[in-house]
Amino acid sequence: MLQTERLSFMSTNLLLTQAAGSGGGAAGFLMLVPYLLIFAVFWFFLIRPQQVRAKEHRTKVAAVKPRDQIVTGGGIVGKVTRVDDDFVDVEIAQGVKIKVVKSTLADVLQPGGKPAND
Repeated sequence: MLQTERLSFMSTNLLLTQAAGSGGGAAGFLMLVPYLLIFAVFWFFLIRPQQVRAKEHRTKVAAVKPRDQIVTGGGIVGKVTRVDDDFVDVEIAQGVKIKVVKSTLADVLQPGGKPAND
C-alpha cells in the first residue's frame, strides 16, 4: 500500500516537474490556457447563472407573507396564513392547515392566479 502511494506521488511530481520546467515559463502557461478557458466557460454558463437563480429564490422565500400562494418542496400548493422566522403555516384546504419549514418552499406563486383553496 505504501509503495503504491509513493509511486503515485513520484509520478505526479514527475509530471508536474516536466510540465513546468521542460519548456520554460511560457510553455507551462500555454499548457494551462485550455483548462482556464474550460473553467471560464463553466463559470459563465453553469455556475454563475445557478448562483443568480439561488439568490433570487432565497429572496423570494424570505419575502413570503400571509395570503401568498406557495408550493412546497413536496408539491403541496396552499395559501400562507402565518409566517415565523423558520416556519410557515399553510392552508391547503378549507380549514386544513399545516406547518411547513420555510426553507423547504419551492416557489411563491404570482398573485392573480387561480386560488389553491377554491
